[in-house]
Amino acid sequence: MSRLPATQTPTEVTVDVGPLTPAEVIAVARHGAGVRLSEAAAEGITATRRIIEDLASDTQPHYGISTGFGALATTSIPSEKRAQLQRSLIRSHAAGSGPEVEREVVRALMLLRLSTLATGRTGVRLETAQVYADLLTAGITPVVREHGSLGCSGDLAPLAHCALAVMGEGEVRDAEGTLLSAADALAAAGITPVELAEKEGLALINGTDGMLGMLLMALHDLDTLLTTADIAAAMSVEGQLGTDDVFAADLHELRPHPGQGASAANLRRIMADSGIRESHRTEACTRVQDAYSLRCSPQVHGSARDTCDHAALVAGRELAAAIDNPVVTLDGRVESNGNFHGAPVAHVLDFLAIVVADVASIAERRTDRFLDIARNHGLPPFLADDPGTDSGHMIAQYTQAAIVAELKRLATPASVDSIPSSAMQEDHVSMGWGAARKLRRSVDGLARVLAVEILTAARALDLRAPLTPAPATAAVVKLLRDNGIQGPGPDRYLSPEIEATVELVLDGQVRAAAESSTGPLL
Repeated sequence: MSRLPATQTPTEVTVDVGPLTPAEVIAVARHGAGVRLSEAAAEGITATRRIIEDLASDTQPHYGISTGFGALATTSIPSEKRAQLQRSLIRSHAAGSGPEVEREVVRALMLLRLSTLATGRTGVRLETAQVYADLLTAGITPVVREHGSLGCSGDLAPLAHCALAVMGEGEVRDAEGTLLSAADALAAAGITPVELAEKEGLALINGTDGMLGMLLMALHDLDTLLTTADIAAAMSVEGQLGTDDVFAADLHELRPHPGQGASAANLRRIMADSGIRESHRTEACTRVQDAYSLRCSPQVHGSARDTCDHAALVAGRELAAAIDNPVVTLDGRVESNGNFHGAPVAHVLDFLAIVVADVASIAERRTDRFLDIARNHGLPPFLADDPGTDSGHMIAQYTQAAIVAELKRLATPASVDSIPSSAMQEDHVSMGWGAARKLRRSVDGLARVLAVEILTAARALDLRAPLTPAPATAAVVKLLRDNGIQGPGPDRYLSPEIEATVELVLDGQVRAAAESSTGPLL
């Protein structure tokens, strides 16, 4: 799955006691930036470890140190078996199944777990935290399976697969993507596997790191995709002889949602100086108002933007969190808690899937209007060169429709579908991992729907010649043509043109082309 680039990607990210930034997570997850622990983080980890070591020989039970886990929390573990307890925990919890999870997701997962370890609230040893940094820097990625996390008690199975690699067990992929045993990969990189001590196994798997990493990457992608949706909408409004009067600032100030105002501002700037628009700004144009899919684009896109802002607020709080159970408090207590529950992240992941589906839905409706001679204001049926002999973009819209239908199914919330586990000790779970997995598919689907709209709108703008489009939309059309995506003409093999446009959308080139005329868009 192609993803959008980070800006000014650092070659190394320092994990400190403070929260990582979203850009740092993207740099490590997607662009292979190395990782090092700060001195302050190392000192905090070392200081907190002493508290755990003092409790290791205590006759009083301490969860995860001298007891079993989950429903076995009342089972006392003798001191000579407590290190084995941690190793057994990781081995038994590395129980994922299904396809491999993407490299970028696993790297984000490991980095965010390391970030929590660096807060000094988990009680791990410094050498254990250091191996996470070493694996990330060496480009060694544990094999994590698609299925296994309920998003409560942390992303247990995915994190356990990572911890298993830290122990020198299980499978990994090296920096070139070659599948190796973890033992061989660590040896080749000069990394010594960790022999887990008291509390460490639990600390390595009790976090919401997988779902948070996927949330951060989705937000990064949507930042460009929602602006690209405004570009696509502007091209459709222009190509269908619609009006930009409805995007006037004073109209949107009457309903002061920030995202709506930003989207409308983008539409105004993208459509500025359009010869096509000016051609029908006359008394001969009798249309009173455009269809909802054209006229209401800022309202739909804007609501998605505001949802992203809320999700980013939640993500920022999670980045500042130290999630473990039990946790070592600032005053040195070791306390059980429920901060591992993924509900806050799961809820916004589901919310984002809903708005992604809706943005894709309105884009598909705008595209469909181009193809219908009853609604496209003088364009040929399906934008075909020789209608009847040629089908034009008829089936491109089918592709959009199929994706939109899938996005609607993916918008069904995962977070309301709790299934009890661990003999009813863990009787309400978040399903946040599942929410994150389906959001990744949703974001990819949105990019594909927008690509078909842009491809179709560009063809329509060419068919409006000799009328000239706005400079910004003309720049997008030129981008397509410069990348071998042809204009109007007889039917041809369309799938490669769709895929090429998808890449131009995903890597931000469509946005950059429009901004070459408008300046930075919102």
